[in-house]
Order: sequence, then C-alpha cells, then structure tokens
Amino acid sequence: MQIYLDTANLDEIREAASWGILSGVTTNPSLIAREKGADFKTTIAEIANLVDGPISAETISLDAPGMVQEGVEYAAWHPNVIIKIPSTIEGLKAVSELSRQNIRTNVTLCFNPTQALLAARAGAFIISPFVGRIDDTGVDGMQLIREIVTIYRQDPEITTKVLSASIRHPRHIVDSAIAGADIATCPFKVLQLSMKHPLTDRGIEQFLADWRSRSE
Repeated sequence: MQIYLDTANLDEIREAASWGILSGVTTNPSLIAREKGADFKTTIAEIANLVDGPISAETISLDAPGMVQEGVEYAAWHPNVIIKIPSTIEGLKAVSELSRQNIRTNVTLCFNPTQALLAARAGAFIISPFVGRIDDTGVDGMQLIREIVTIYRQDPEITTKVLSASIRHPRHIVDSAIAGADIATCPFKVLQLSMKHPLTDRGIEQFLADWRSRSE
C-alpha cells in the first residue's frame, strides 16, 4: 500500500518526503485555504518539486462543464496533477469527459460502494472513501474499503485505485492495508504518530545506558 500525505503545507511535505516513504500528496480547498496567502497554482507546483508522484488538486465547480474546465486547466500545470472530483452525478459526467481526454481523476467524498462502482465505470483513476467521517456516524468506515476492494477485484476491467481517506490515527493505516487499499492518505501528525512507540523509546534509552555503563 502506498502512503500519500494529506496536506498543502510545504514544510510538512518537505519533512515527510525526506523520510523516503511518500508516493503522492492529496490536497483539497480546505487544506489550501489553511495555508494563509498561498496561491493554488504555485503551491501545486512547489509540491511537485518535492514529491515525484500523483498530486490531487480539487475542483470547486458543481457542474460538469465547470469541473472539466478546471480539470483541464489544473492538469496542464504538471504531469503529476490528478483532478479531484466529488462523488455526484455531475462529477461522473466530468470524470467521463476528463478520462476521454486522458486526464486522471480522483473521485472524492465517497461514502458508499455504489458511488465507487459508478466512479470506476466512469473512468476514475482513484476512488477516495472517507473512513474517518463514516466512523464519526457510528458505522465502521473500514467496511466500506473492504466492500469496494471486493467489488473492484471481481471485475478485471476495473483498474481504479482505492485510496483510504479521512485517516484519523495509525490504526486506520494498518486496517487500510489489511483491507486491500492501494493507497492511504494521511495527515502529517498521523504519520508522526505511526513511528512512535514507548517500547521503542525505552529500548533506545536502555541501549544507550548500557553502552555508557560499559566505559565506567
């Protein structure tokens, strides 16, 4: 399973990229807006300089012609740009047209298997089920990943990648991998937590203490 970073913060991307584990980056209008004063196009270009992999840039139009227009514009910014499109009927129309133009799409805000199936049929490159937000409703969000993976694997014509989104904690990463997701996109803090364990810290302290006592 590949690991993407879900942020538009260049410092976070630069740091995570230095770990050698990043395969891509996902952004959305909220993440871009969080970076005060950041220009959308410039930010995407700077991310492309830091990470050699898919970079999701989301449209803001609600109608298919508007999504297609924005998608064509964004795709011209860099070969790695993937156009994020919402899981709506208008979104399906846009995905289908962009696919015909060989522009890759990431269908976002997916909350049920039928949205995922229709997005794949429309030509989506990536589907993004939001596991954390489903968990918030009291339903097991990871079950959606399992269902989509099962549906996709039963149809050899479907090549759409399953991206586990709305990751809230390290266990979501583990469960996504077990469920068969192709990608998990994570906030920077979750990636940091993924490499933390008290026994690791305790082990390092003990090793160092033993080494120091050796010369005393």
